[in-house]
Amino acid sequence: MEKKGQNILQVRDLTVQVSTKAGFSTLVQNINFGIEKGKVLGLVGESGSGKTVTSMSILQLLERKKTEIQGSITLRGQELNGLKNKELRKIRGKDIAFIMQNPMNAFTPVFTVGHQFVETIRSHTSLNKKQAKELAINIMESVNLPDPDKILKNYPFQLSGGMLQRVMIAVAACLNPTVIIADEPTTALDLHNQLLVLRLLEKIRSEYGTSVLLISHDLGVISEMADEVIVMKQGRIVESANVFDLFDNPKHEYTKKLLRTRPSLHAKQQPITHLAKV
Repeated sequence: MEKKGQNILQVRDLTVQVSTKAGFSTLVQNINFGIEKGKVLGLVGESGSGKTVTSMSILQLLERKKTEIQGSITLRGQELNGLKNKELRKIRGKDIAFIMQNPMNAFTPVFTVGHQFVETIRSHTSLNKKQAKELAINIMESVNLPDPDKILKNYPFQLSGGMLQRVMIAVAACLNPTVIIADEPTTALDLHNQLLVLRLLEKIRSEYGTSVLLISHDLGVISEMADEVIVMKQGRIVESANVFDLFDNPKHEYTKKLLRTRPSLHAKQQPITHLAKV
């Protein structure tokens, strides 16, 4: 068991450089942060600030021939930076799950949602097809997705963006990962579906003790979900604080500018069960 205050995911002195015709260009520099079990860390900044590069570095998904990742990235004490692809494939999906901005990119259009859900489970467990399908249905029911059997028979294009995003979160949650990285998970959705997705992430965090790295340019989303927040600008962290301190007493001018322009999610805090009927 992890001690209280001990970070599940720890990033130390992360610097990422990419090779260009003109030489090496630095994408992020000297990034340091950690996430405790069951906590949500918000990573905020404008487009191009280095948020996605940071998340792709954690997942070791940047092209190795063109990028150089310096520093340390540990999950439960295991170093991820430089790990061989074979080892990383065991970790991705099972220990660290990734929720991307566009759910259509996460599903292959020629296979049903059920086929892909079941294969994801089977690739990381010893369950047979029937057992994997039962697990998929159970997790979908537990996160209030209506009529899981019907959803599993659909192809991705037959589901709305909001529904597909929620299915992707269910896929991410089904193996009880230690950390979920959610990269702009609500950007492409309307307000109603944004709230459904946020409630769903909150439910997974609270029920399973999953840690969440929530990446967003939307401070309204960050204020709803995060315990701690780090603000990035041009590849560097300019401010790091508890969510209440950041919103009530921002220190950096860039943070103040972001706060002045932030939207907010004006909706009643309803239980997810009431919100789930789309």
